[in-house]
Order: sequence, then C-alpha cells, then structure tokens
Amino acid sequence: MTAVCVMVLGTTSGAGKSWLTTALCRHYARQGLKVAPFKAQNMSNNARVVAGVAGAQGEIGSAQYFQSLAAKADPDVRMNPLLLKPEADTRSQVVLMGEVHRALSDMPWRGRSETVWPHIAAALDALREENDVVVIEGAGSPAEINLHASDIVNMRVARHADARCLLVTDIDRGGAFAHLYGTWALLPEDERALIKGFVLNKFRGDASLLAPAPQMLQDLTGVPVVATLPMWWQHGLPEEDGVFDDKTRVAGAVQTTIAVIAWPRISNLDEFQPLKNVPGVRLVWARTPADCAGADWIVLPGSKSTAADLAWLRAQGLDQAVAHHAAQGRAVLGICGGLQVLGEALIDTHGIDGNAPGLGLLPLVTAFDAEKTVRRTTAAFGELGGAWQALSGVTAAGYEIHHGQTAQHPAMAAKGDIAREVMPGLAWQNAAGNVLGCYLHGLFEDPAVLRALFGARVPTLDTVFDGLADFLEQHVEPGVLDALIHKD
Repeated sequence: MTAVCVMVLGTTSGAGKSWLTTALCRHYARQGLKVAPFKAQNMSNNARVVAGVAGAQGEIGSAQYFQSLAAKADPDVRMNPLLLKPEADTRSQVVLMGEVHRALSDMPWRGRSETVWPHIAAALDALREENDVVVIEGAGSPAEINLHASDIVNMRVARHADARCLLVTDIDRGGAFAHLYGTWALLPEDERALIKGFVLNKFRGDASLLAPAPQMLQDLTGVPVVATLPMWWQHGLPEEDGVFDDKTRVAGAVQTTIAVIAWPRISNLDEFQPLKNVPGVRLVWARTPADCAGADWIVLPGSKSTAADLAWLRAQGLDQAVAHHAAQGRAVLGICGGLQVLGEALIDTHGIDGNAPGLGLLPLVTAFDAEKTVRRTTAAFGELGGAWQALSGVTAAGYEIHHGQTAQHPAMAAKGDIAREVMPGLAWQNAAGNVLGCYLHGLFEDPAVLRALFGARVPTLDTVFDGLADFLEQHVEPGVLDALIHKD
C-alpha cells in the first residue's frame, strides 16, 4: 500500500498543529484505517523512548509518541526522524533516527538539511508503504522565506508526499485572516495548490459573526475555511512547546497543591499533564519562592542542562525554598535531572553538563557519562516510608533518558548517612521519608502510580484521544475529512 498523506501546517508556532494532528490520527484510525503520524523535524526537550533501528531503542518527540498512540500504532523512530533538543540558546543536541548524532550537533544549522533529508525521505516513504494514511505535522510556519531553500519539515515534505494540507491559525491572537492569506501568498504557486483548507482555531463566540470574511478569503485564494474550532482549554493532551498555561482549573475542592519547578531547560514537562486531570489536584509552575508557598509537594523535573538549571534555581532563591519545604517534612520529588540536583554533587569529566554542588537533600553523587542511557523501563518500588509510602510495592512503567549515573556518596555512607535505594539503580529516598529521587520518567502516566497516590481514576489517554476526534468531527465541515484521503 502507499498511504495518502494529510498534512497540518500552521501560520505560527502554537497555532494548534500538534493537537489537530493527534485528532486526525484518532479520527482516521476509528475508520478502520492503518494510520501513522510523521514529523520530519521536531525541536523539543520533551522526548519519549520508542523502538529504534535494528532492535535498539531511540528517542522521538513526545508529540509524535502521543500521535502514534492516537493512531493505534506502535511508535518508532521513523515517525520523527530528526529531533533537536535545545541545550542552550545557541546550541542543540541532534538526534537522528533516535540516536544522538554528535557530528550533526556540531554542524551549522543550515548545513544539516542536505545531510539529513535522505533519512527523512526514507523514513516517510517507509511509513507510506506500511499504512493507509500518514498524518504529517509541520513546524512553525511554512512561509518563512529566509528558510524556504533549506526547508526539510514543511513544504519540502508536502511536495515529496503530495500531501493534502490544512493550514491552521490561532484566531484568539488576532489577525487570523491576515495570517492565513499572508502565509498562502508567500508560498510558490505549486505549493499553494497543496493547501486544501483553512482552519480557524481557538475561536470564542458566535461563528456566524465571522461572515463575510471566510468567503472573502476563499474568493482571494480559492481555499475554503473548513473548520472553526471553539476555544478549548482542557482537552487533556500535553502541551508541546512550553509549560502549561497558568489558568488552573481544578475539578472540585483543592486537596493537593503540587509546585513543579519551571527552570529554563525543563525537559519532559508533558509527563505532568495527568496531574492536571486528577480531581482535587492543583498544579503550579514555580519560578519564585512565593510560588512554592503552601504547596504540598515540590517537584524538581527533568532538565536538559542540569548544572545550568541548578545555578538558576539558586539565583532565584528557590534552593532555599526547596530546602525549607523539605526541612518541614513536606514531600519533595526529583525526577531525572531533579534527582541529580537533590544529591551532594554533580561531577562532569566529559564536558557533558557541568560540575556543581547539589542541594544536599539526598546523600548521592552523580557522574555524567559520555554515553546516554535511553530505554523503556518497568520496575517495582520497594518499601518506602513517610510521604511516599503509598508507592511501596507499586510496579511502574516509564522511560529513562539521562547521561548521569547516580550512586551513594561513599564518604557520607562511611559516616552512616545512607540513601535508601527503593528502586534498584533508579530511585532513592532520605531517612525521613519525605524526599524521593527517581530516574524514571512517566510515573504520572502510569495508572497504578496515580491510584496509589491519589486513590482516584483519571481519564485514560484513549479517552483523551477520542475526545479530540469527537471535537474535530463536530466542528469540521461535513465531508471534508473523507475528501482529504479520497484517492483521485
């Protein structure tokens, strides 16, 4: 088979490409079709571990991981062949076909495109041979004229796949019709012909008040507005491009407030989305000590640059806030980079991340290894005490992505200060029981962990995906979704 390709382009970042792609994946999968997602290049520190090349495991962007689940497909590295993980404002780690590629990481941005394009095209072609429909997500805007010649993620992909494209814009920002027309107008004529419909996203109010603008736009471009999607704050899908909005809506009375440290190089932040879906839980992004006031838990999340984020933590005075919280016996959780920060020291002899003294809340030391650990992991917690006792004996499934290798601090052990290893090689707890550090990402996506901690059922990912597809089907013009995959 050779799949029909449907592509979602956006007038800007944040227009709604990722969730619309996810909804389309579930919609077509519900029609009994074999579906796969694809994004040629993603820039994100939110990554998941999936099947890689030749039986190995590799990384793809989290958005494509969730899209594959929505498509009822097994995620693999071909769905996101190129992943850029920002390490600083001017530097990114390049992951090609699931594996870190150091030569590409050192190569100038514009010089990469011809090197990586054959891999991108081959991955897309392979998915097309195995599926009925491939739903492709673009990146940013397809009309960045300074980048058009080196494009490998938007219109070059669309032309290669002869994709039927939807162009989505965020009408809540204002200027939506200008964004749609301007994007269309800047494209070459052959690329304009690939755009089959415009989508207005995040609309508030009565859609009939938009008239006559949709018809006027169609008269100018020949492209119809095929959907006007209402504003929808809590669809349940993790955000891709940044921390969640701070417009926290809690179902019922607040029972637990969780403050997640929002340091600059936060990674895998999407793993906290399930907490927003738990009744009675309020999730706060903490950037100042005041944001931690009154929190029941403080969570130190993953980091793409642990030493730099630790320096930022100290500069904001948040190190003292975390220490004070722990001294009061309240719950502190560190995940991956957050675990490393909770220890006594970061030791870097390979120039991976940087050296730094830790917060000293766990008697551990982390040494950065030149090789990255990338794997899916299922492991059981041993006997925990204190604030985390409910996790005792719980088996959790998740994933590891880290250079750091963490162990008991030997000098502190000699003095009797020993961290309790509660998951072999993966998790440690302090003697008081309120500070827990763990390398396992994805804890809060595991139903068993959520049940143990909160005693409540939360919406499953399948519920979220079906809700996205239902929403799309309700608001798109009749026949449009079928027409996109109709083979001429």
